[in-house]
Amino acid sequence: MKPDFQISNECEKKHIVEVASKLGIKEEDLILYGNYKAKIQIKDLNNETNDNAKLILVTSINPTSSGEGKSTVTIGLSDALNKIGKKSCVALREPSLGPVLGKKGGASGGGYAQVVPMEEINLHFTGDMHAITTAHNAISVLINNHIFQGNELDIDRVLFNRVMDMNARDLRHIKINVGTDLEREDGFDITVASEIMAILCLSESLGDLKEKLKNILLAYNSKGEPIYLKDLQIEDVIAALLKDAIKPNIVQTLENNPTIIHGGPFANIAHGCNSIIATKTALKYADYVVTEAGFGADLGAEKFLDIKCRKSGLKPKVAVVVATIKALKLHGNVEEKDLKIENIDALSKGIENLQKHIENLNKYNLPVVIALNVFTTDTENELDFIENWAFEQGVKLSRTEVWEKGGEGGLDLAKKVIEEAENNNKDLKLLYRDDESILNKIEKICKEIYGADGIDIEDSVKEEIIKIEKLGFKNLPVCMAKTPASLSDNAKIKGRPSGFKITINDVKLRSGAGFVVAYANKVLTMPGLPKVPNALNIKIDEENENILGIF
Repeated sequence: MKPDFQISNECEKKHIVEVASKLGIKEEDLILYGNYKAKIQIKDLNNETNDNAKLILVTSINPTSSGEGKSTVTIGLSDALNKIGKKSCVALREPSLGPVLGKKGGASGGGYAQVVPMEEINLHFTGDMHAITTAHNAISVLINNHIFQGNELDIDRVLFNRVMDMNARDLRHIKINVGTDLEREDGFDITVASEIMAILCLSESLGDLKEKLKNILLAYNSKGEPIYLKDLQIEDVIAALLKDAIKPNIVQTLENNPTIIHGGPFANIAHGCNSIIATKTALKYADYVVTEAGFGADLGAEKFLDIKCRKSGLKPKVAVVVATIKALKLHGNVEEKDLKIENIDALSKGIENLQKHIENLNKYNLPVVIALNVFTTDTENELDFIENWAFEQGVKLSRTEVWEKGGEGGLDLAKKVIEEAENNNKDLKLLYRDDESILNKIEKICKEIYGADGIDIEDSVKEEIIKIEKLGFKNLPVCMAKTPASLSDNAKIKGRPSGFKITINDVKLRSGAGFVVAYANKVLTMPGLPKVPNALNIKIDEENENILGIF
């Protein structure tokens, strides 16, 4: 089949005003960025939502290094819903340049289930990533300037570092003001791990954004007392830098259906969901909203439910779990180089990973539909094996071929999702209560979601948790930072492991965003590039200015 960028370039796009009109969004409510992308002027979303709209969450099993096609299935499912007469909208995250130029490539779907203009979405889009990066680094600059100009606040230990939207392993640890009295350690995270990104995605208005910014913990003074962003009195300038970035973006699928894309936190080091504003905007205008949460259900879906839904009141009706034959064989301990070879024995072992994710989602009172994302290397024996297993488990499964056929390849999935959504009358059940201790919340996630026997945690980390609780933040949810490749904290352990513990070696308060990050087994917040990065595949046609090679 044609490569993604060729399919994207050959797509007959409609003017974004026409696409937005499918949802009933008027031209005067759009800020146009050319003909094919726009920002939506946000209004009072809580008082204008469509009470009958149904939210569908797309998640997956623990993925291979190249991913299992969550975004592709999300886009294809929405196209399929539109094909059968449902007013559907996609709500996705924005791609980060780190993966685009790194190993995974673009994040706008694939094949005939893409959003366009693909190359613009994957590169600079409407500038949101740059605004978030700038806002974050402005805070760092203003902290350091305050110290240089006399340090009236007695800043002693700075917690807030810098970010950039690149995989820059060489910037993880740096020194600033070298050779002066102000010399200290600093470093960079990737932009999608920034607390500013999390705040933007968890805010519901510009005013709400500003209030959350004020509460960012920046540093401690020499007495060990906290210093917040509001103490520097810089919340207005930072909010001003984010004035446009907080507005959600609208584009279109290859089938000219509306797609709202906004925010892009990673799920292995942040909360992995697009913005509350984007999701609620979609729910205001559409009858079905299909959204995705990053990586496997142990990370993205858990955080979508326990953080995003807890804070916003959103309640998905169905969870779609994307699975692939190759990922299931990987969890059956097959080497990546051998995943194209038929192996029923490996499938029978690896399918335990899928089963655990289904059990986890059922704990939230969510019915599950398995989207078996079909690849050309899958054999009929393998596909039949998975279908028979799902039938025996009493779980709906659909062979999904949206990559090859677009919405047409997701019609069966769409019908099964509708059936589950319309028959689900249960209330969403969260994993833990607000008033539980932070340590209990961490343990509950590790035991209930990952299947661990417990946690290993040093006294120094326990002391930090006590410190956070004494500051008044006991009631915050927990955001786990963990490898996406395994249910455990060891990327090499596949399937459904047992008899293990999760090592918690750090916790950090994100008081602006409103959660506590617990780090499992030294997860990196600034990735590095592979030996042969995807950046080497990206070319530009100088004559037509077409960008090629973003996969």
